[in-house]
Amino acid sequence: MKIVKVEAIPFAIPYVKPLRFASGEVHTADHVLVRVHTDEGLVGTAEAPPRPYTYGETQESIVAVVDKIFAPQILGLTLLERESVHERLDRTVGNPTAKAAIDMALWDTLGQAAGMPVSGLLGGYTDRMRVSHMVGFASAEKMVAEAERVRGTYGVTTFKVKVGRRPYTEDVAACRALREALGDDVELYIDGNRGWTAPESARVLRELADLNLMFAEELCPADDVLGRRWLVERCPVPFIADESATRAGEVTRELLGGSATAISVKTARTGFTASQRVLHECEGLGVEVVMGNQIDGQVGTLCSVAFGSAHRHSARYAGELSNFLDMTDDLLTEPLTIENGTLRVREGAGLGIDIDPDKLARYRQDI
Repeated sequence: MKIVKVEAIPFAIPYVKPLRFASGEVHTADHVLVRVHTDEGLVGTAEAPPRPYTYGETQESIVAVVDKIFAPQILGLTLLERESVHERLDRTVGNPTAKAAIDMALWDTLGQAAGMPVSGLLGGYTDRMRVSHMVGFASAEKMVAEAERVRGTYGVTTFKVKVGRRPYTEDVAACRALREALGDDVELYIDGNRGWTAPESARVLRELADLNLMFAEELCPADDVLGRRWLVERCPVPFIADESATRAGEVTRELLGGSATAISVKTARTGFTASQRVLHECEGLGVEVVMGNQIDGQVGTLCSVAFGSAHRHSARYAGELSNFLDMTDDLLTEPLTIENGTLRVREGAGLGIDIDPDKLARYRQDI
């Protein structure tokens, strides 16, 4: 079964409210729907969410690199020649979410061809994941209100708190307010998106020592090599590398260099193939992983839960699977639902992605 066409369709869906964090803010999901077509009529689907402030990609650049460079290189290859696909994609540096979307769309098509769910092909460990919800920048009162709403409505009991503003006032106050309001049975961890210095991060961790945080993520820049190592040595909880460890080689560098003790796996930037390599590397080194979120829509979230639920190591902790709740709409015919704090994989062959053609026509940006 051969690849005969690759589509990159730009679409834009507004968020209910801006999502704010230390490295940027997002008002609209300016994403790209990637589709891989085969000569037997099967179509695999995935989502590429550009994050220019993290990876340098834009919606326009993703469409251009898929249309002009990647698609011509992989046309004619079969679904089983995935290593050849990656060899050709890797001739072009960067463009992680464009490459990841092609990879996941190929897996979706392969699952359909085999009549099996992708989660089963990847490992089939479980059929659902616990959900972690990201709480973005706002006043402490609004952050608490959002967390209480999500817990009450969806049963979510794990929250990733965005920090990286003024560390000794706003951020500490928000974390303390969340712990006080939500109680000790809720899991909390913090993500600084590189917004603090190493000394600031160390002081905040000392001030929050009584809050029983689960993780600390990217509190200071990895480029501050000595400062980051100094901080990680003193961090009382696993220190997650996220945007500083976007592929297997960077994971090796951060872990062996002492700049991280845990890794965030994001299928939006490493697809399924490279995500497995990162996951297995972490398993071999005895390093914890969490399933991260690229502020994905529902298509991207389906991909994340399919991968995360497929493996014991990635299903251990709650995955960041709820950012689609902040979007005013989405593209799936049957929307995702979070129940009792969990999200299930879709049944059936492939990833179970069924795009509503009317919604796609309404939100696409190229017609």
